[in-house]
Amino acid sequence: MTVIVLAKAPVPGRAKTRLCPPCDPEQAAGLARAALVDTLRAVTATRCERRVLVLDGAPGPWVPDGFEVLPQRGSGLDERLAHAFTDIGTGGVLIGMDTPQLTPAGLTAALHALDAPRVDAVFGPSVDGGWWALGLRAPDPTVFLGVPMSTPHTGEWQRARLHRLRLRTVALPTLRDVDDFDDALAVARTAPGSRFATTLRSMLPRLGTFDGALAAQ
Repeated sequence: MTVIVLAKAPVPGRAKTRLCPPCDPEQAAGLARAALVDTLRAVTATRCERRVLVLDGAPGPWVPDGFEVLPQRGSGLDERLAHAFTDIGTGGVLIGMDTPQLTPAGLTAALHALDAPRVDAVFGPSVDGGWWALGLRAPDPTVFLGVPMSTPHTGEWQRARLHRLRLRTVALPTLRDVDDFDDALAVARTAPGSRFATTLRSMLPRLGTFDGALAAQ
């Protein structure tokens, strides 16, 4: 089984811009890097055949050993997702960099679900109406092409596409993506030992923000 991470290089002004304000571009990029590092660490600790980072931007020292790095291709997110699978040439579970609370156990469960008999796909919805994980037994661009992305209904439309293609799909647990600052605080509270939470905690005084639950962890 393959784990695919679709991510954007944590460059100020390009990564996690919806965290601004209260963050400035440098702080937002720092949180993006922390989230990406947590995600890649979880993948590293997960038993799988291949680990592939499909990256928008240049790789940095935050890429661990054992990852293949491929460039993202396509203009829209639907095309980039479709190309990610076809360029790798195999099925697998694809995740983003927005769920630093993801654990190796959770990722392993997703891989096992996809590997079960009579399962074609797995789908992990997110709180915001999108999705955090989608796994396919085999590459199929029609799963993604034309599905409206980055909307409150993307998850609903993506599930409908899987159903229309008659792919037998197993649901994964719902997770919360880090899109805005409220999401960042909520996710950090659920994973207080993560690099993401540590990075955010160190920023709170400079941001003039106090979070009692996070500060106590």
